Amino acid sequence: MEQKDTNLEQGKNENSMEDNMASLLEQEGIDIDFPQAGETRQGVIASISSNQILVSVGAKSEGIITGREFDAIPQEELDKLTVGQEIWVFVLTPEDSHGNLMLSLMRALEEKSWIKAEELLKSKDSYPSKIHGYNKGGLIVPLEGLNGFVPASQISLSRRAGLTGDTPEKRWSPMVGDEIEVCVIEVDRERRRLILSERAASNETRESIKDKILSELKEGAVRTGKVTSLAEFGAFVNINGADGLVHLSEISWDRIQHPSEVLKVGQEIKVKIINIDREKKRIGLSIRQLQEDPWVDRIAKYEVGQLLEGTITRLTKFGAFARIEEDLEGLIHISEISERRIEHPKEVLKEGETVTLRVIKIEPENHRVGLSIRRVDSMAFAEMDWKTLEDILLDEVELDDEEVVGTDEETPEIPEASVEEPQSTEETSEGSEPETTTEKPKSAKPAKTKAKVKETVEEVKVEETEAEVEETVEEAKSEETEAEVEETVEEAKSEETETEVEETVEEAKPEETEAEESDKE
Repeated sequence: MEQKDTNLEQGKNENSMEDNMASLLEQEGIDIDFPQAGETRQGVIASISSNQILVSVGAKSEGIITGREFDAIPQEELDKLTVGQEIWVFVLTPEDSHGNLMLSLMRALEEKSWIKAEELLKSKDSYPSKIHGYNKGGLIVPLEGLNGFVPASQISLSRRAGLTGDTPEKRWSPMVGDEIEVCVIEVDRERRRLILSERAASNETRESIKDKILSELKEGAVRTGKVTSLAEFGAFVNINGADGLVHLSEISWDRIQHPSEVLKVGQEIKVKIINIDREKKRIGLSIRQLQEDPWVDRIAKYEVGQLLEGTITRLTKFGAFARIEEDLEGLIHISEISERRIEHPKEVLKEGETVTLRVIKIEPENHRVGLSIRRVDSMAFAEMDWKTLEDILLDEVELDDEEVVGTDEETPEIPEASVEEPQSTEETSEGSEPETTTEKPKSAKPAKTKAKVKETVEEVKVEETEAEVEETVEEAKSEETEAEVEETVEEAKSEETETEVEETVEEAKPEETEAEESDKE
């Protein structure tokens, strides 16, 4: 307690001595401005050494910049300092334990920078600088010795238009060293927070950026963009500052109900420009056109004229849709359903029914398959039908042959048992004969069977051709007979006409004779 009281008394004495010194100097007319802690004032460099700088600030003694404060001065800034130069300094303490006035150059520059930042905040003037660095959220830009932060949302649209990459390093590092003009939008000394904005310093608008991008884009080009929002009808993707629409049908080759099944906001994707409407300032984009079309692979195994089975899935006024495999449907136009005229497919078909169909049209570019029921038995495709039948029969024969060969391989003991006795007397000379005799039927049988199949098919074709020829001959005979009948009728008519004329002439002769005789009388 006594020690504390002693210290208090000494402190009071020191303060009273300073006050007495200040009052004494005032009485003597000597004006000395005593520095205050936390104060920033201007001074003159008195001397510069390797580890300290003496600065005259109008106090009873010169202030010192030394230790950590001296080491904190950048070398390029230190090289600029000269004796007699006026500089701003920050008062750390008016008098340390050794009675020295401790000063800081960097704290003074920082204080000056805060003052400048506050002035810029009030005036809303722009400040030119260079991009010094970056972090995950944006760019680091120096302002009068302070490191200001430009969030990504405050970067100009034109600069953001060139952003690429999925990491901060890829996105921001190419900008380091670029010139930038910013405005101060927030100053917080306590939190040492200085927020800058390039957008506020720029006169560009979203519309002007979009006009510029529209003039540069070309249909068919592939660009990288970022998904900005999702809607039921599609996804909006920002390309270099201009938003384009990827319609729901252009997101994926698979059927999806909502874009969120495939995309998410903020995702970077590659898109193809499929349409540009410069008047309405609209950009049509596609994701699926950059992917392989699975429809082309599925339809590759079908050809025009092929017969197949399908299930009726939907009936409409203009026709019926039939599923020929999973996720692959074709249209049976109403004119291809029946030989007779119908008003609606429901007169002939019903949903869920399985019918035999013929492929009559394939349009890969439009993803359309045309089917027909009416042409299933059409002779125009007879040759293709026979070829298909021949392939099916040959496949069945090959399967049968494989089963037979498999059976022979499963029971090899039988031929070996039949040649064991001869081998006991002539082991070397007779060893290979059983193998050659058993292999001949295996190779000959499929060839003979295939030949029979082809021969059968040819015979059926010939019979069918002969039947067609006979039918044609019969039709020709019928036509000739009809022609003869018509000719006979015509001849008969002609003969009747001649007879009638002769009779008329004969009747007219007596009448003329009677008339002549009456005239004579």
